[in-house]
Amino acid sequence: MPRRKIYRSNAEKQAAYRQRKRKRQPVTFWHRSDEWETPPELFAALDAEFHFTLDVAALPYNAKCERFFTPGADALRQRWEGVCWCNPPYGFVLRQWLRKAHESAGQGATVVCLVPARTDTLWWHEYVLPHAEIRYLRGRLKFNGSGNSATFPSAIVVFRPPLAC
Repeated sequence: MPRRKIYRSNAEKQAAYRQRKRKRQPVTFWHRSDEWETPPELFAALDAEFHFTLDVAALPYNAKCERFFTPGADALRQRWEGVCWCNPPYGFVLRQWLRKAHESAGQGATVVCLVPARTDTLWWHEYVLPHAEIRYLRGRLKFNGSGNSATFPSAIVVFRPPLAC
């Protein structure tokens, strides 16, 4: 006896597959954007410690420093100097931002980043573990403009310039 057809067409079968795949995706990918605005109280505490001079991953309406780079300025192509705050986009480009933070520290900048604590990723093992000070944040952050707390843990990673011998 032949197997009963569930779908009327291949297109219907593919649509059902895509819908099942979306349901299986982790909640961290359900956010409409990969941009998460820094909670003001977290930034204030870090700014009191580091005295930031440049926000390298800002939008005009949420910049945390007087000097800032917007997506139009392409921060990854700019020179990061002084003490930099970086809350990068959390998508696939996160690795590029951390590489830039590491490289900028090598050129004399101090770069403080707010990132998801994804300790199982390649970028974490390439750039964070060997080159940065790591401060895990207790609990889940409630990002500015988001109704709920984040679905992932976060960490502050600090890239410092090499010590002069």
